[in-house]
Amino acid sequence: LSSRNPVLGIFIFDEDIIENLPNDDARISFIYQKLEEINKRLNTVNSSLLVIKGNPINVFKNLIKEYEIENLYSNLDYEPYAIDRDKKISDLLKKNKIHHFQYKDQVIFGPTEILKENSLPYTVFTAYKNKWLSKFKQESISTEIFLDFSNFLKIKNQFPLLSEIGFLKSKIKVVDFNLESIGNYSNQRDYPFLNAGTSLSVHLRFGTVSIRNVINSIPNNETTFLSELIWREFFMQILFHFPYVVNSNFKKKYDEIQWKNDKKDFQNWCDGKTGYPIVDAGMQELKITGYMHNRARMIVAGFLCKHLLIDWRWGERYFSLKLLDYELSSNNGNWQWAAGTGCDSAPYFRIFNPITQQNRFDKDFIYIKRWIKDFDKENYIESIVEHDFARKRALQAYKLALE
Repeated sequence: LSSRNPVLGIFIFDEDIIENLPNDDARISFIYQKLEEINKRLNTVNSSLLVIKGNPINVFKNLIKEYEIENLYSNLDYEPYAIDRDKKISDLLKKNKIHHFQYKDQVIFGPTEILKENSLPYTVFTAYKNKWLSKFKQESISTEIFLDFSNFLKIKNQFPLLSEIGFLKSKIKVVDFNLESIGNYSNQRDYPFLNAGTSLSVHLRFGTVSIRNVINSIPNNETTFLSELIWREFFMQILFHFPYVVNSNFKKKYDEIQWKNDKKDFQNWCDGKTGYPIVDAGMQELKITGYMHNRARMIVAGFLCKHLLIDWRWGERYFSLKLLDYELSSNNGNWQWAAGTGCDSAPYFRIFNPITQQNRFDKDFIYIKRWIKDFDKENYIESIVEHDFARKRALQAYKLALE
């Protein structure tokens, strides 16, 4: 934006990413809404945003023919598909003598910035976190924003209708983020009935809030919230350095687990009909809002993998369709953490008792009653599996896999 050349803002709805999404996907509605806001602002200076649905490579082939492009500026993406896609775009641009500049944006430190002394990636969170904090203290994090719309290309592109992209407006709304609640995070984060979250995750995922502004908003004594943000970057660098985790266990020794993978059990889990109120409430919250409290996420994920012996990939896939804040690296990392198959995961013998969890974190059934309509403690549906039986079965399955 600080150059003297006219600037054209472009957003591509990548067909390869969105083609399998439901036509009322709330994330697409949210992205569309934010693009519309940007476009309206550009209209005030007689410019506009170019929004296109298509294959990114083909889109750029057409743009090269239509415009005299000197430079392309974009932010770095660290997911395997995006890395491959962006390399193909860079190669195409290079052949046409166009420079492609890519910038770090969605993280404080990229996947190659926090490494061991031998230049290998960290696979243990605590060690990664210590190195991250050490580097963070040595650097100043700029939040300076350069806003100058004067050099945007004077052009009025037709802004597409949401239906022209192939989607309908979702009834699920994205909640505005609340930086003021960060100060209470460590004291309140485990209690889903408090509604004490920041609602930042969706906005971090789609770039509608700056990670640098968030970091600079954290009180000095709120180390727990900062740790959560570091976990996000830890999982991002795990995915970058070990892309096989997309479809495979990080720890290969767990490849021999004999998952039960009962489709009826899985459907009951998806529908919030397991007979365990804290599990069912979490799944109902997800279905209705696209959000789920972090404590509930740990409980429902552990329940699927350990109580039902269903492959974590089934749960990861379901979350990818439902979570507003779905981010491949974090979703994958957290699911493998719950299953015990990840790089720095909970040990396989750590099995949450959903009844104990409910007694500790929602003892008055406030969260449960919020999400389970007409909840009746005395006449609730029968549990699909008994805890002690499920625990013993899971321990046996994991032990057999490790023999």
